[in-house]
Amino acid sequence: MLRFLTAGESHGKGLTVIIDGVPSNIKLTPDDFDNYLAERQKGYGRGGRQKIETDRAEIISGIRFGKTTGAPVSVFIKNKDFENWAQKMDAWQRPSSLEELNIPRPGHADLSGGIRYNHKDFRNVLERASARETAARIITGALAVKFLKMFDVEVFGFTDAIAGVSAQYPKQSSIKDIKKLAAEADAASQAQLRFPDKNNSSNVKAAIDMAVKEGDTLGGVLKIITSKLPPGLGDYTQWDKKLDAKLAMALMSLQAVKGVEIGAGFAYAAATGSSMHDEIFYSKKDGYYRKTNNSGGIEGGMTNGSPLEIKAALKPISTVLKGLKSVNVKNKKAVKTVYERSDVCAVPAAALIAETIVAAELMKAFQEKFGSGDIDYILSNYENYKKYVKKYRV
Repeated sequence: MLRFLTAGESHGKGLTVIIDGVPSNIKLTPDDFDNYLAERQKGYGRGGRQKIETDRAEIISGIRFGKTTGAPVSVFIKNKDFENWAQKMDAWQRPSSLEELNIPRPGHADLSGGIRYNHKDFRNVLERASARETAARIITGALAVKFLKMFDVEVFGFTDAIAGVSAQYPKQSSIKDIKKLAAEADAASQAQLRFPDKNNSSNVKAAIDMAVKEGDTLGGVLKIITSKLPPGLGDYTQWDKKLDAKLAMALMSLQAVKGVEIGAGFAYAAATGSSMHDEIFYSKKDGYYRKTNNSGGIEGGMTNGSPLEIKAALKPISTVLKGLKSVNVKNKKAVKTVYERSDVCAVPAAALIAETIVAAELMKAFQEKFGSGDIDYILSNYENYKKYVKKYRV
């Protein structure tokens, strides 16, 4: 069963991910990883760090001659910026001239992390809490995307809103339609936003430009959609087996995410059941199907055969150029936060990362249902299940 751990700091030597439970004989190329790493560094509103790094996946183990072996896959991503931080991040010797970071940033892990681990220097917290960690995590998701494609399942994350400007697009648009709309909007605005609304993309770009001018940051809403999923992924029998619960936890683990909504989400609370629940139909050609998808493809903690639709709310970046009121924990005096370097808006990049996070959870669900080990064995079980679903009757 898929599981993984990441290690590394934002300005350390690099980042490492160890991925366990990867089926054998999945065909991979360097581009399967490096394309995602490169795309993660794009997006209008990103900071100067992206100009320094050119992330590449260095395979340590688990892949031989372009195929997974079934052993743990381990990957290293070098931090080029470490050259400028070698003394500050040295594992053994502390420079005598090093200044401690004693001013915690509101909205970040600094103060709570410092209290939890009894750190006198908040760099010990921020280095690990940084969203740079997602460069390692996206490796797992990229592998999961490749896995899901073998089952004809596609996953796509995009920007649904930034600074209160929401994308307007036809309800239940396909992934192909959303990608086309986003590409058109990016071309029109000359900005990489992953925002499927050409008419409003210039307003989003202007909002980011204004935030840059004012020394501020912006958040937004990202959305992940999939092609149709087989019914029955996940489980209703225990609280910790529910797929929607796992997806919500996984997305909430992404730095700066403060809320998750599946399907119509909070709109359910103001509506009637007869107007919201997705009615069930049957045809010999399609089997069981729905004409609406307010549930976002999940009922009772399980997929219901419709596409998955899930949103996440991303708060503005915590490191703000113009500074925020804080306290120097060394002398308890009121001060303003110190600015080093950060993004102004990371929603487009976060949408891509969220895409891979969802893909990883779906890969786990596929393995739980159809097995692990060799990929051909899993595919065989899946094909038999599809036949069973179409013929299902009591």
